[in-house]
Amino acid sequence: MNKVKVGVVGLGRLGKVHAQNLRYKIPGAELTAACSIVPAELEYAKNELGVTDVYTDYKEMLAKADIDAVVIVTTSSEHCWQIEAALDAGKHVFSEKPLGVDVAQCKQAEAAVERHPELTFMLGFMRRYDKSYSYAKQKIEEGAIGTPYLVKATGIDPEAFVEGAIRFAKNSGGIFLDMAIHDIDLMRWFLGCEATEVYAMGATFKHPEFKEAGDDETGVAVYKFENGAMGMIHVGRTAPYGYHVETEIVGTEGSIRISAVPEKNQARLYNTNGVCAECVGSFPERFEEAYLIEVQEFVDCVLQGKAPGVSVYDGTKSTAIGYATTEAWRTGKAVKLN
Repeated sequence: MNKVKVGVVGLGRLGKVHAQNLRYKIPGAELTAACSIVPAELEYAKNELGVTDVYTDYKEMLAKADIDAVVIVTTSSEHCWQIEAALDAGKHVFSEKPLGVDVAQCKQAEAAVERHPELTFMLGFMRRYDKSYSYAKQKIEEGAIGTPYLVKATGIDPEAFVEGAIRFAKNSGGIFLDMAIHDIDLMRWFLGCEATEVYAMGATFKHPEFKEAGDDETGVAVYKFENGAMGMIHVGRTAPYGYHVETEIVGTEGSIRISAVPEKNQARLYNTNGVCAECVGSFPERFEEAYLIEVQEFVDCVLQGKAPGVSVYDGTKSTAIGYATTEAWRTGKAVKLN
């Protein structure tokens, strides 16, 4: 196999990012098919990507399209059955996060992956492939900050995209599964152990539609890990200035801060407002290179028969923590994890 023929399912904001990368930026991949239930997205595939083999039915694409692999960028609740269907059809699979919206779904995906050890499966925790985050991991492994014992993470989507978040709220799995899953994965990755207890709370001050959907616009969670380390997460959907993501890892001999200011670039504007730094506008912009690197790894793993750096089990563990966080948010009580 010289190239991996790929079908993408879901061509929303992030789906377009992956499709563009597959079509134009990854030499080992060939985007040959696309699937969406949204007619405008299929028109985008045909007109902007030159993909003429398009489908509204995912199972039909699996049965008929000339593809070796699928890239799944659909609603979170659809991921696991689509992963299973693709693997059972003999296709390699890359799926966006989260793996599933509950642990039972994740176990379904795990079983499918285990049935097909000959096929590559990779989950899209792209922050591990961001140069700043991978650098932080390297420095931690080198002992640059001693023993890490606290991870503090903030992730707030821009107010500019809040209407889309409101529409998605009923199917997102809740703010913690939807927005904190990357931070949960990074806490596990940086601390090198699993969470044992979580307490969470949420609030809605600006958009009551989130409450009406059974969700919140802002959430905070505190974690205890098996080695005594701690984690703190703040997620939200209403940053007025742009996309705000930052992480700090504190150790016995120092700390590492990533994106302490969510800046767009190194330029500074000096005017009557003072000294201003423009903020990055969205997650596809902030992690543009990471999205490319992770799918490049997926394609390389398919071509070379090697295992990706992120496994189905990472997805299950992070989902279990996210689900427990959601339970803690709903009940107002601390929840212990097995």
